[in-house]
This record gives sequence, C-alpha cells and structure tokens, in this order.
Amino acid sequence: MFVHAVYFWLKSDLTKQQIATFREGLTSLTTITTVRNAHIGVPAPTNRPVIERGYSYALVVQFDDEAGQEYYQRVDIHERFRQNCAGFWSKVVIYDSLSG
Repeated sequence: MFVHAVYFWLKSDLTKQQIATFREGLTSLTTITTVRNAHIGVPAPTNRPVIERGYSYALVVQFDDEAGQEYYQRVDIHERFRQNCAGFWSKVVIYDSLSG
C-alpha cells in the first residue's frame, strides 16, 4: 500500500467561495480511479505539544502501489486541481509512505 498525505495551509484572505472551490477540488481528487481510500479533514481539537495543528486541510489517499500514485499525479483531474487551486494555499507539505 502507498499512502500520500498532503497538508495545506490556506491563505488567510480567501473568500467562502474560494474555500468551497478548494474543497470541491480536494473531493475531485478522491474520484481518481487508482485511489483506494481517501480522507479529507481539518485539524482535530487535540492539544499536545507534538501535534501540528497549523494546517487548514489534510488530504490522505491510499493506493495499491506506487504505480497507482504515479497515475494519480498525471491525470487531468489532478492537473486541474493544481491549476485551479494552487493560488489558494501559502504552504503545502506532502508525506508519502509505503507499507513496511
């Protein structure tokens, strides 16, 4: 299994419509055929020193293998998301991992 975890820090001056567009873009990514499981979320209200809560949205998607993730990166849906939504975030951090 290949897990692709993406954390977005949205710009503070976005309108409600821009946030809705971003959220719709995230949802579109979960429809890519190689995605096996997906989670879209916001920071939980947990409060411990080791927890990063500064991000705005998280997207975690699972694939059968690295080839599935590579396909996900190349399809039009993903490219449209980048084109339409990249201006909405000030920072993005990605963690990719394989089952060990």
